[in-house]
Order: sequence, then structure tokens, then C-alpha cells
Amino acid sequence: MRALVIGYGSIGQRHTRLLRGLCCDVAVLSRRELDFPSCYTDLLRALAEHRPEYVVVANPTSLHHETIEALAAAGFAGKVLVEKPLFDHSRALIDAPFSHLAVAYNLRFHPVIQRLRGLVLGETVISVQAYMGQYLPDWRPASDYRQSYSASAAQGGGALRDLSHELDYLAWIFGDWQSVTALGGHLSALEIDSDDLFVLLMQMSRCPVVSVQVSYLDRTARRCIVVNTERLTIEADLIAGTISCGNELETLLVGRDFTYEAMHRAMLGDENATLCSLDEGLATLQLIDAAEQANRNREWVIR
Repeated sequence: MRALVIGYGSIGQRHTRLLRGLCCDVAVLSRRELDFPSCYTDLLRALAEHRPEYVVVANPTSLHHETIEALAAAGFAGKVLVEKPLFDHSRALIDAPFSHLAVAYNLRFHPVIQRLRGLVLGETVISVQAYMGQYLPDWRPASDYRQSYSASAAQGGGALRDLSHELDYLAWIFGDWQSVTALGGHLSALEIDSDDLFVLLMQMSRCPVVSVQVSYLDRTARRCIVVNTERLTIEADLIAGTISCGNELETLLVGRDFTYEAMHRAMLGDENATLCSLDEGLATLQLIDAAEQANRNREWVIR
């Protein structure tokens, strides 16, 4: 399949490498001049000459909306995968001719998340606690974190958006959010103008008490979930690749690229059940907007 990756930062480079590994004929669209066999700086030219069937939108979050609308205006009718989050803020999207559009919440393909989803199926869930933290300067040690899009609110960065995987997989497992309150913002000495910490307290359709913390501050990276049901306590650790339920501990380690490859295989093969849909991606943006409103006004936001 012919693929076009729009944006060639760290995540665009990963998508490019993985798609080439999946035997796709890949071109790249970037504003920079690149040492790459098939590289374009103009979208219309890339579409006309490379004729992609699959487009990955991996430029800064603040550019996602205009990029998708440009693809639609150009009449692109193939498959589109948009890096998470879908946009920088919740907004309408024009009718597009794409055969399929999905949002790149690749953690849905992690075996720990899939195992957790299976374990809670049919259970009466009482509480969920999810935590994700990693020190922003450690994300890409070879580059200056202050120059990254993560550091820039204008480019759609910030912990709440960067780490919105938690919001997505919680909705995928525990249903739509019903109400939310939140605290957060830029609270540390990191030299950024985006938020570095957010804590959300929510009600979801399948769980009355859900707490989520996402941060750029943890010197030791953590990504874990604790679920209490009427019968079970389940603990999942995505970094260790473990999930425990009672006295049983399972180890489900995967390689760094596993979830991305699985996501691309699903897109290439029309296996849409696990992929994050447009409506689900928009619902996550609405939750982000509601959390920011709740933080500003010190209130509960009801959906």
C-alpha cells in the first residue's frame, strides 16, 4: 500500500519506519528539507504524485484540523490515521470522503489493556484509579524539551493532551464520561508554557468513581491502573507489562513498537473494532475541554 506520513518529528519518523517495515511504499510530507527517498513540501503535489491510499497525520496537534480539512478538500478518499489527540480543542469537522478515519490511541492494542478489558467484562465496577507520569526532559534525551511541541500550549502540547491515552482507554473499557472535575496546570519549574500536571475525578457510565492523574513530573516513569469491582481487585502496570487479579500475576511484555504495528495492521486490514473512531476521539476532546473548564471555574461539568 502507498502511504503518506505528514510530519517528520519523532512520532512521524516512527510511523515512517514501521510502515516501511510493513512493506508500504512510504512518502513523507514535511516543511523541512529531508534526506528521504520520497519527500514533499506540498500536500497537493504529494497526493498527485505519490497517490497514497493511507495517510498518517503526525504533525503538531494544532495543525491536525487544517490538515484533515485540506485532505478532504483535495478529495482524498483513502484511509486516515490521526495522531492523538485528534485536535487541540473540540471542534466540528467537515464531511470528508475518507474510507476510514481513526485516532492513533495505540495503547488499546497493548495486551495488558486488552486483558484488563476482558477481566472487567460482566463485573460491577466500583472504582478505577489510573496514573501516568514521566519526566518531560527524559522523553527525548537527544533534544531540548523546551523546543518540543509538548512544551507549547499553542502547538497543542501539555500533559492533559499528550497523555490522553488514559482518557481514551478508560472510556473504551468503562464507557462514556458523565461528569468531571479537575485540578491542574503548569505547576512546576519546567520551562514550558503548557500544563505539566492534571488530576481528574469522574463518573463514567460503567463506574461511579474514576480518578486519573497525568504528569510531566515523574522522574521514574509510571503507567498503572487499579480497578475495584464487587468481586475483584485488578492491578495493571503497562511499563512492567503485568496484570494481577487476586493471587494470579500475568506478565504480558511487548516490544516498544508492538502496539503501533498492531494499530497499523488494523488500519491496513480494515480491522476497525479496536481502533479509536472519530466519534470516540471527539468525545475525548470534549472531556479535555470539560476538565480545563472545571479547573478554571472550580466546578463539576456535567455532560
